[in-house]
Amino acid sequence: MTSLKHWLDRTGMGSVLLLAVLLIAVFPLCLDLFRLNLVGKYLCYGFVALGLVMLWGYGGVLSLGQGVFFGLGGYGMAMFLKLEASDPITTKIQSTPGIPDFMDWNQLTALPMWWEPFRNLPLTLLLIVGVPTGLAFLIGYAMFKRRVGGVYFAIITQAIALILTVLIIGQQGYTGGVNGMTDLKTLLGWDTRTNSAKYILYFVSVGLLLGAIVLCTWVQKSKLGTLLLAMRDKEDRVRFSGYDVSMFRVFAFCLAAFLSAIGGALFTLQVGFMSPSLVGIVPSIEMVIFAAVGGRMSLVGAVYGALLVNFGKTFFSESFPDLWLFLMAAMFLGVVLAFPEGLAGLYTNKVKPWWRGRLAARRAPAPRRVEPAPAPAQLPVGISSQQT
Repeated sequence: MTSLKHWLDRTGMGSVLLLAVLLIAVFPLCLDLFRLNLVGKYLCYGFVALGLVMLWGYGGVLSLGQGVFFGLGGYGMAMFLKLEASDPITTKIQSTPGIPDFMDWNQLTALPMWWEPFRNLPLTLLLIVGVPTGLAFLIGYAMFKRRVGGVYFAIITQAIALILTVLIIGQQGYTGGVNGMTDLKTLLGWDTRTNSAKYILYFVSVGLLLGAIVLCTWVQKSKLGTLLLAMRDKEDRVRFSGYDVSMFRVFAFCLAAFLSAIGGALFTLQVGFMSPSLVGIVPSIEMVIFAAVGGRMSLVGAVYGALLVNFGKTFFSESFPDLWLFLMAAMFLGVVLAFPEGLAGLYTNKVKPWWRGRLAARRAPAPRRVEPAPAPAQLPVGISSQQT
């Protein structure tokens, strides 16, 4: 038992196991299907928060465009589901059966060539993670090789998010435009709207999220994680030691894009649509808030941050529809001002020492009562101790 506790403390897996119990046992038993489905949607944002911990917390690079990679992964899955829903047998009412409905409405008569790979599920899964990761590599290599970082990199990624949003909306015949891709119901003939399907998709999201946490933990514990921290704090010293700092940043950026794309694909499966409103500047900034509230140095904290912020958004919008934006801003400012290191910092600096102090006080043995030594016998007056 002692060795297990030592291993959990050394590897940091104790908090991961606690999160796993919460997601696998507590939430499914305590929440109804509607709320559980909402939690599953929130966990999709948890992938983006994990990527930001690796990129921003460990790599020291702030990206305000993670919605780009989240959206690309979501649109990749949506394209496959839309093509399945556009089967010629079920689209006889269209003037051109076999193409998505929004293409038919925009007078397109043939499926574009770049849509064809998304008819195959294995190839689609490869493209879902490959396209965002490849785009992140191109952007990161172009920027970091020229030592573009800090606020300049954040602004550039924000501009890329805006450009992609305008492109998606402008190419309505190919992307669905401002409405996005909707009416996504089946995956290889499996109806994703049934209750059993919602449970399955929830547990798939939980399993992949826990796997992503283990992967990121392994990276943090490796030499690569140590170099990322050193690069964040003393970039010049790492460069003078002979390491290519730019490629380490490219790796962190690609890893964040990879995780974000997985989250976007799972979001499309659970919600049943994908739109440009999930790609632009506002959702990208919200994704940074998830990591900031949870703690940008904590993987588990980032997941809790995504859950807390999205739960707050849902609760405030339901209870205070006119004030929910102000309440969300107040919650974010309150957490950041009161706990600069996020929820993870609150646990590490306050809760954990207090709890360990209480445990140590309980386990400490009770002080033994020491009996006073007997007083020496007094001799009669006039007789010394030497005479005796």
